[in-house]
Amino acid sequence: MADHKDRRSYISKAKIVRKDLGSRPAAEITPQELERWLRSHCKTAATTNRYKAFISLCYREGLHNGKVTVNPARQVRHRRESAGRLRFLSRDEYETLHEVIKKRFPEHVAEFEVSVNTGMRLSEQYSLTWGQVHLERRTIDLTKTKNGSARTVHLNADAVAALKTMQKKQSKPSDMVFPRQGPRFDTRSWFVPCLEDAKISGYVWHSNRHTFCSWLAMAGASIKEIQELAGHKTITMSARYSHLSPEHRLSVIDRISSASTGP
Repeated sequence: MADHKDRRSYISKAKIVRKDLGSRPAAEITPQELERWLRSHCKTAATTNRYKAFISLCYREGLHNGKVTVNPARQVRHRRESAGRLRFLSRDEYETLHEVIKKRFPEHVAEFEVSVNTGMRLSEQYSLTWGQVHLERRTIDLTKTKNGSARTVHLNADAVAALKTMQKKQSKPSDMVFPRQGPRFDTRSWFVPCLEDAKISGYVWHSNRHTFCSWLAMAGASIKEIQELAGHKTITMSARYSHLSPEHRLSVIDRISSASTGP
């Protein structure tokens, strides 16, 4: 089943696409028409690619159910997206933000610590049950991920300590590790005010994942190790952090050393 956030996104996109293209038989729409529609309705490359992916998904479902015989969205060119800024916390910023959360919302300290020290996505962390957590092995078994494939999250000492503060003697395997008040995963109500108090800008909850990967890189982790620990589908996603690696920076500096050029 699609993540709740994806479902809301699909419903929103379907409404917009249906308004402009819904009167046309799906089998008659050409790749050129789709490309023109995307160009006129999407302001950024990222938005264009998201709508293209959604339309392609619709056609794949149509192919599966025998409603259409081709998928014109597959022939629409993928637009190159800007890498954007990978905002992450410095150690000093982390300590400052941690203190603010501890003071204002102490009940949320553990979930912040787990987020930064595991790099789990919001939906992965807030759908977690105690049956998936193995503190003695220092692992978490994720069965529902963005990529659709199961993976194991490894826990460092800080993550283990944070999870232990959440565990109760009467906790059952089916109990949520981070119980939520309503149907949605809400971090903004407490996280945003703390960011403001800590005077940290350009940062959102998902940036905790960037912090996790960036700290790994700065600790000397290889791109492959970052990919495995963060659960990136492609190594390209992990390569964005390679410039932070001390080993990488040292190797680049060494190239201009007179000692390396020889006599």
